[in-house]
Amino acid sequence: MGVEAHATNERVTGRKWTVRLDPVGRGRADVRVSCSRPACAAQVLPSAAAGRTAAIGHLKAHLRAGPAPRPSAQCACRAEECHTHIRPAGPRERPVPWRCGGAVVLAVVTDREGRWWQVMECCSRCAAAHPTAKVVATAPAAEAPARSDGFRADAAAPATPGGTTTLGGPAATTPTFSAAGPHFSHSATATAAGTAVPQQASAPRSDHRSDPRSAPRSARPPRRRPPRGRIAQRLVPHDLRPVALRDELTELGELFRAYQARTEPDLALLAELHARKAEAFHAWAEATADTGLRLDARRAEQAAATARLQHLHRIGQAPDGEGPAVARLLTAPAQWNHARSVLAHVAENAPLPGAEARLLVVMVTLRTAQSGVGNLVGQDVKGLPLPDPEQLVGQLVESGWLGISGTVEELIASRPENPTQITVPSLTPDEDNPGPFTFGRKLRPKLSGWAQRVVGEKKLRKGKTEAAVRLLALALATGSDGEGRLGPGGEGIGVDTLSSWCAVDPGDLPALVDRLTAADWLAEAEVTDTLLTGRLTERVLPLGCPLT
Repeated sequence: MGVEAHATNERVTGRKWTVRLDPVGRGRADVRVSCSRPACAAQVLPSAAAGRTAAIGHLKAHLRAGPAPRPSAQCACRAEECHTHIRPAGPRERPVPWRCGGAVVLAVVTDREGRWWQVMECCSRCAAAHPTAKVVATAPAAEAPARSDGFRADAAAPATPGGTTTLGGPAATTPTFSAAGPHFSHSATATAAGTAVPQQASAPRSDHRSDPRSAPRSARPPRRRPPRGRIAQRLVPHDLRPVALRDELTELGELFRAYQARTEPDLALLAELHARKAEAFHAWAEATADTGLRLDARRAEQAAATARLQHLHRIGQAPDGEGPAVARLLTAPAQWNHARSVLAHVAENAPLPGAEARLLVVMVTLRTAQSGVGNLVGQDVKGLPLPDPEQLVGQLVESGWLGISGTVEELIASRPENPTQITVPSLTPDEDNPGPFTFGRKLRPKLSGWAQRVVGEKKLRKGKTEAAVRLLALALATGSDGEGRLGPGGEGIGVDTLSSWCAVDPGDLPALVDRLTAADWLAEAEVTDTLLTGRLTERVLPLGCPLT
């Protein structure tokens, strides 16, 4: 009696490599793109956006040039004992061994912040267990083990006249990509959800009587479970009852994933999804007595309220629905008071006369307000309406008010990737003098960004308004009430106060007001011998710091 030899069914560990995006150093804008494959050299890019583009392009090049996933490969993540294969059981659950299944795929896993991309060869079930995995290629069905009598399990092989089949099966299918590289999308949901690719049927043996095991069996309908849904990194159980709750959770998971693939946000839709999630998770917690689900439901309620409030602010409607709301750049009364304190300090301690010097001192003060030290580049100075910025910076340095690391010419020529360090000794705190300002380190860039938005506002910039006009815009932004009316209670602002702040004569103030009116900053403006009355237009209300 002949002995039938079976081929060894050895499985190789799946391939895996990672493309990373890391900062080059603290305080620097350039980033390093590295690949774990030994033949790839690291690249240094000037910005995170450029680095992310290069990293994705590098990853796509590997996917286009690399071989297809191998049907005989075992999961790459299994070798590292990932959480999916360890499957720690909860306090009320019995440990269930994880069983890999489905076709072998090539999946791309990434973090939500876009700092690394990992390609791994694994089964479709493991790919579906990773929340961010996208399947880019699938291996063909594995062949049956070879037998000693020369037959191959390949139904597609043509038969020969001698009653045998031709040796050799179909070659592995290589994934095809477009010229722009693989498309990371949700199109591979069938594979990612763990559905196995059906294997090819085995060819019949030449003699059914020689082996009774090969006799045909009656066809049985395969038992198929419904696909398991996934929401918030949780798998929806097959046996969850009521069925309507299971379907709702599955549908919500699909809707959230579709929302993440949108190119533009829809906060109203997001608020509705979070509200539905909160209601569904409350019902799920009642059905399973799971405390974690109750906590997730409360977090979903908070997320729904936040998204709803952001939507109302975006469309300009008050949360109570009674009137319009203004989404201001500086949101709190304390921030508004700090902005006024900076402008008042500059008005009292400006080292040089003139509107141009006053404007430059305001911007430099906001760059160094918290510690007396900051960074400045040439564009920060050249972007201001200054007739001779190099000479003005030199005068501030000669007066001792400003210190720079290098020459004035180097500061004017400096770029964002290599800024010039500046110091203002009068703002540097010490043991005896904590400095003129009391706000913290996080608020300083907000105040600086606010002043930059006001001074560089589009219509002021396109109108080529001079420094005095932009100083007046700063003064009016901090001197109006919540509805934009100038002065406390809309009573107006003193002409002498404004002319002193703008460093111009009182007689020149009406011309500055006309320039702001033409730039759609002011409406109903009227200048008398003592007061300026009027209101800010609705267009610039978000830049205002209302009087409280």
